[in-house]
Parts: sequence; structure tokens; C-alpha cells
Amino acid sequence: MKKVLITGVSGQVGQAIYRILSRSNSYELFLTNRTPNIEHNIEELDISDERAVETIIDRIMPDIIINCAAFTAVDLCESEEDRAYEINALGPKYLAIAAERAGAVLVHLSSDYVFDGNALKPYIESDSTTPISAYGRTKLAGEAFVKENCKKYFILRPAWVYGQGKNFVKTMVRLAESGKDIRVVSDQIGSPTSAIEIARVISFLVKTESYGIYHSTCEGSCSWYDFTMEIMKLAGKDVKVSPITTSEYPTAAKRPMYSVLENKALRERHNYVMKDWKEAFKEYWEKKE
Repeated sequence: MKKVLITGVSGQVGQAIYRILSRSNSYELFLTNRTPNIEHNIEELDISDERAVETIIDRIMPDIIINCAAFTAVDLCESEEDRAYEINALGPKYLAIAAERAGAVLVHLSSDYVFDGNALKPYIESDSTTPISAYGRTKLAGEAFVKENCKKYFILRPAWVYGQGKNFVKTMVRLAESGKDIRVVSDQIGSPTSAIEIARVISFLVKTESYGIYHSTCEGSCSWYDFTMEIMKLAGKDVKVSPITTSEYPTAAKRPMYSVLENKALRERHNYVMKDWKEAFKEYWEKKE
């Protein structure tokens, strides 16, 4: 039985990977989060605390570390880039160093924000990374630290993630239920991706030794407006949804206008194909997973 340490287990992907791996008899799970939960056996761990990372990994000696912890408040990263760097860059560095010492595999979640969004076709894993936001810069630095400090790593780049917890889907449903008209950006393009689909990729990859960087988004693409219309359709909400431009909805952080990733490494190395975004969203909606 392999020991698996999950950081950020209370987040969307953290919860999803816990549900997937807890169904298997092959793993002994050790759950951590910045905010502990004794009732659910979730231990406190701030990955930006180097000593705390060393202590817990040296004590558990895990075979696999899955890092789902991150500073994901994209706009807040602009005003708190130092803190975002501590969590998104130095945290993965400390985990990578400790993983290497323990001989563990490290699974690290990165982001589509490592790209600038100016592409005319889906990004592949080897494309140049030129982030345009503090969040993207700190996530890219985290990738670099992982690659520099441990040999056995999987870096996953998901995008537009939704799952259990606070997410875009729940925000749109809440707005619809308030009776207000909804205005949604229609000129940013990406691939809505279910946390459970990302968890399935992680569960698959950790059974291999095919280390490296993997794009991990659901197949197909749409705008935030298109995604909202699909949400309203499945939710049975009859509300007015108006498309707007990015310039009409200013934010502190610049978003990549084109965030579509091609899962080239998954397909070519493993013949692994993630679900179409509409199919995955339908599964999420029906199961609320």
C-alpha cells in the first residue's frame, strides 16, 4: 500500500482526488490543508513554511505527494504577489526538495495562466510560457522549482476548473436565482474542466513513471458566455444572459484571452483522452462531484 500525502485537500481538485483515491485499497491517504479539520483527519500544513513541509514529509515518508495547495485569487495576486510567490512558487520548491529526499513522486498542479493567451491554436506542453499576470508568474516559478529540485514529478496544467466548493458554476446559478440579469465575458476562450476529470488523470499518471509536464483540460472549447448558457440550460434557469467584452469587465489581473490547451502528452504517451467539456459538465451537474 502506497502512502499518499495530499496538500490543499479542501480545494476543488483536492476533494476530487481524495474521493478517487479513497475508493482504492492501494493507498494510505494523509490529508493536509492550511486550515485543519480534526473531524475529517485533515492536518494543518502551510506549504510556504519550509520547516513544516520538511517535518511532515520526513515523518510520513510518502511514496506520492499531490500538491493541490495554491494561492488562486487571481486578482488579489496583483496586490499580494509576494504572498502568492511564497505559496505558488516557494511552496512547490519546498515540497520538491523534500520529495526528492524521501524518494517520492510529486504531482503539482500548475495553470493555463503560464501562457499569454495570444495564440491562434491550442497550446501544447512545449510552447513558450509568457505569463501576463502575477498569478501566472508565480505558477510558472513553481513549475521551474519543481523541475529543478526533484526527478520524479508530474506537472499538470488544468484550466477553468470547477468542482466542489466555490466556483464559477455556483456563482452563475446564484446570480440566476437572484433574478438579476447576467452579463458574461464572451471574448475569452478556454476549456471548462471538471475537477473530477483532473483527479482521474492524476490517478492514472501516478501508476506510471512517465514523468513530465501534462496539459489536463477537458476536450473542446467555449467562451465564458457559452459556458454560462450551458449552465443555465442544465439548471433550468430562464434568465437574460448578455455577452460582453473583456474591456467592459475590467479586473485587476489580465486574463489570457485564448486559454485552450491541447493535451498532447496525455494523448501521445498514453492514448489518454479527457472527456468533452459538455459531457464532463453534465456528469458534474448530475452527481455534483
